Amino acid sequence: MHGSPAWGCAARCVIALLLASMPQAFATTQQQTPTQQEAARQQQTGQPAEAQREITQPLNNAPFWRDVRAGDKNAYQTTQVRGVETNVLIQNEGEIWRRIRNGPITVFGGWLVVVAFLAIGLFYWWRGEIMLHEPRTGRVIVRFTSWERILHWTTAIAFVTLAVSGIFMLFGRYVILPLFGYTVFSTLTIIGKNLHNFIGPLFVVCTLLMILTFIRDNFIRRYDWTWMRRIGDFLKGRHVPAGKYNAGEKVWFWLGVTLLGIIVSATGLVLDFPNFGQGREAMQIANVIHAVAAVGFMALSLGHIYLGTIGLEGSYDAMRHGTVDETWAKEHHDYWYQDVMARRGRKAPGMPPKTAPASSMQEGWKL
Repeated sequence: MHGSPAWGCAARCVIALLLASMPQAFATTQQQTPTQQEAARQQQTGQPAEAQREITQPLNNAPFWRDVRAGDKNAYQTTQVRGVETNVLIQNEGEIWRRIRNGPITVFGGWLVVVAFLAIGLFYWWRGEIMLHEPRTGRVIVRFTSWERILHWTTAIAFVTLAVSGIFMLFGRYVILPLFGYTVFSTLTIIGKNLHNFIGPLFVVCTLLMILTFIRDNFIRRYDWTWMRRIGDFLKGRHVPAGKYNAGEKVWFWLGVTLLGIIVSATGLVLDFPNFGQGREAMQIANVIHAVAAVGFMALSLGHIYLGTIGLEGSYDAMRHGTVDETWAKEHHDYWYQDVMARRGRKAPGMPPKTAPASSMQEGWKL
């Protein structure tokens, strides 16, 4: 049997077939990419480990969630939705952002607003309204034009709307939710969120117009440093020389309206229009900056609102009607009062000669 020619022929055919199939098998092996090889190896070694884990740790899904968190780093995680970070199901940085927002920003920001409000309340209880020392003359001076008043009140209404709605969104779950329940909290937050989104762009435009409209009289002058050194006298109701805007109003303009106004406007636009290619990380950074600047803006605005309403006699009338009595101008903004009287061609009654530098229109920005 072993010497039969038929068996020899069959053996030669089998060997030939094996030799012919080897190049094809070799080529198939070469076509495998390193990623596929690695995946196959991981599958072979991972299945027993996963099976063992299901027995010893039935609730441990850590490997699965590690793959999910890998995002675009995972070669096997894909999506049919095209867009920015659409294949990222879980963003690790999101947890960091959540802790910052619900931690330091909410806690310290909330206390900053509360402390500022309480400090102003205590000051009003101690000092009361700063009154005029002399009776009103009945003669008025135009302090704000119609355009300035319309712009101011439009900006103020937009600011208050954004501040209240922002408080709902940032602090609502810690104040409104425990006191009034889920229905009231949800309703106020939804309304506040939509108001915030639609009023925000209006505030951006108003902020830019405010800067352009009021910048001329808000440049720092030499006598403003004297006012800052004597701010205690001002708060006690004593006379401190000032131009059209005192140093405190100029700090509000440059630090509040200009700096913080531009910051909250720019970051607000990033958050309000997420359709310009910014990813979640950019929006999270913008949200943190926006919240910090907005809380500081609100705390600083409380002082401006207080002095412009109940804190200083005649201040509210100035922005409401656009005019002030000559007594008010002489006691609070005497350098500006002298300029107005000089343009009218008469000497300011009861005022010493002005020794401060001339107006910025004559000498430029002179420090």
